Amino acid sequence: MILGITGGTGSGKTTLLDVIRECAGRVLDCDAIYHQLLQTDTALLQAIEMRFPGVVEQGGLNRKKLGSIVFSDKAALEDLNRITHSAVKREVLCKLKEETTLTAIDAIGLFEGGLAELCDVTVAVTAPLEDRISRLMARDGITEEYAKSRISAQHSDDWFREKCDRMLVNDGNIEAFKTKCLAFLFSLGIMKENQ
Repeated sequence: MILGITGGTGSGKTTLLDVIRECAGRVLDCDAIYHQLLQTDTALLQAIEMRFPGVVEQGGLNRKKLGSIVFSDKAALEDLNRITHSAVKREVLCKLKEETTLTAIDAIGLFEGGLAELCDVTVAVTAPLEDRISRLMARDGITEEYAKSRISAQHSDDWFREKCDRMLVNDGNIEAFKTKCLAFLFSLGIMKENQ
């Protein structure tokens, strides 16, 4: 089974992914794939620099500089996504050739990148706004204002609700959310009662 996982930054997707790994599932983290491609795919880096001059410094991408551009300009974010999605999808397709019982594709741009069409089930992880802001500030060492700008640049919960087959709301502590994740996997027949 191929499970597509999406949702806004700071929503708790990592917890669901950890549970999938604990159940012997394979996770394809599209953000990690993108960062790997930035190290290995010079054509991708050149395309980003061509559209966003000055964001590539000493052969590497300055993520904060690029973020300050794209998270405040919807058209710029769409341009960046167009550049990156095809490279990421190509890499995901290569990795899907290795068959497993359960593969999770983790992608904020699951639908925009054409990855949802590869999935048997899509699920969005959502969380209250205040929780997302505090998680981002702690995880990424950013200001509240920058965290809010990143979140506001992404889709709303209603958008995810309309697009995805299922929703998981992360509105409690981590143990409560892990229990929700296990119940979700059980409902798909991925987990058996004795696991």
